[in-house]
Amino acid sequence: MGEAAEQARGIHVTTTRKQVITAALPLQDHWLPLSNLDLLLPPLDVNVCFCYKKPLNITNTVAHETLKTALAETLVSYYAFAGEVVTNPTGEPEILCNNRGVDFVEAGADVELRELNLYDPDESIAKLVPIKKHGVVAIQVTQLKCGSIVVGCTFDHRVADAYSMNMFLLSWAEISRSDGPISCVPSFRRSLLNPRRPLIVDSSIDQIYMPVTSLPPPQETTNPENLLASRIYYIKADALEELQTLANSSKNSKRTKLESFSAFLWKLVAEHAAKDPVPSKTSKLGIVVDGRRRLMEQENKTYFGNVLSVPFGGQRIDDLISKPLSWVTEEVHRFLERSATKEHFLNLIDWVETRRPTPAVSRIYGDGSDNGPAFVVSSGRSFPVTQVDFGWGSPVFGTYHFPWGGSAGYVMPMPSAVEDGDWMVYLLLTKGQLKFIEEEASHVLKPVDNDYLKI
Repeated sequence: MGEAAEQARGIHVTTTRKQVITAALPLQDHWLPLSNLDLLLPPLDVNVCFCYKKPLNITNTVAHETLKTALAETLVSYYAFAGEVVTNPTGEPEILCNNRGVDFVEAGADVELRELNLYDPDESIAKLVPIKKHGVVAIQVTQLKCGSIVVGCTFDHRVADAYSMNMFLLSWAEISRSDGPISCVPSFRRSLLNPRRPLIVDSSIDQIYMPVTSLPPPQETTNPENLLASRIYYIKADALEELQTLANSSKNSKRTKLESFSAFLWKLVAEHAAKDPVPSKTSKLGIVVDGRRRLMEQENKTYFGNVLSVPFGGQRIDDLISKPLSWVTEEVHRFLERSATKEHFLNLIDWVETRRPTPAVSRIYGDGSDNGPAFVVSSGRSFPVTQVDFGWGSPVFGTYHFPWGGSAGYVMPMPSAVEDGDWMVYLLLTKGQLKFIEEEASHVLKPVDNDYLKI
């Protein structure tokens, strides 16, 4: 990997064309409010990226035109993505659906696909996704020196969660392939997430969320080992199954792969923390829960927006290290079980209503590093990487890239494009944690490379 990484380190990307793609049909201007669950998200942009081998059946020019024409058609249904987020008179964000359109950038990069250092997305992916300056979504299509194509998107997390973005990507791909009507028409029915009347305020939400006005000031770190960095690894299916077996060893109940992997990572983060000259006493782990299935009967697969909560647990570092993986997995399951319910989401919606217009945030993001290491595991298991085929084949690689400025880490496992059952895992942790994990868990987490991706 070393030589390819060095070659790719100085990727030079040149913009060749900029356009704004609007919806193919005229849309009536209107306002679309953000739901109470959307309002839990800060102004944060998320990147998603797909790498394709050189199309054999069409020219790259035709590929670009296909993408733009299909995007215009997709925006008719996904009209929120063609609008812009504006602050309303109460100081809250709202979507103005005015068909402003999506900034679409065509670019070229002086690097071949096999030279991309995908293990270090800050060096590769970060240059192949657009910086969003206007609107809700921006798209960049980059042609590499070998003729391969990279499609990168940046979107406003306040408008869409990963599930919603995945719906959009699938619809865009279906229209590009001329597969007929899209299989998933998004629902923007905000009344599904209306607060109850009268409001029911449950104090349990105060343990998980807090107003942003209570956030401690950000702490500057001088130690380079404590700076956050992104890495991408893969896990083979048999290694995942082995983890799950270990996690279930002392119980009859079967814990999921996500619970088992999260517990495994939590133990590693705790072990690293214990090596600090001034070791922390506790560590926190949060897991993102999607509430669609719990809240919505008819539209649980089509609702577009954020339907997320971030419950978390805290444990003593000594316990996380000394107790078996099965014990840690049970702790993960316990805090998840409390929040993965319809009642939790209804309580959360009502709780936000009582605090508006003051924004709120999950407490795990607000805890400074003084409280011990904290990280959040999201689930990209529904990431449709192999299905995002625009007409010239499935991607050889796809990932989310989620740089942010907090002190908590972020982890997103996704299905691999290479082998059924394998995972691709995006890790945003401190450099010290990443180095330790690579030393201690190389049998599970392997740096993604071109041999694995077969490019």
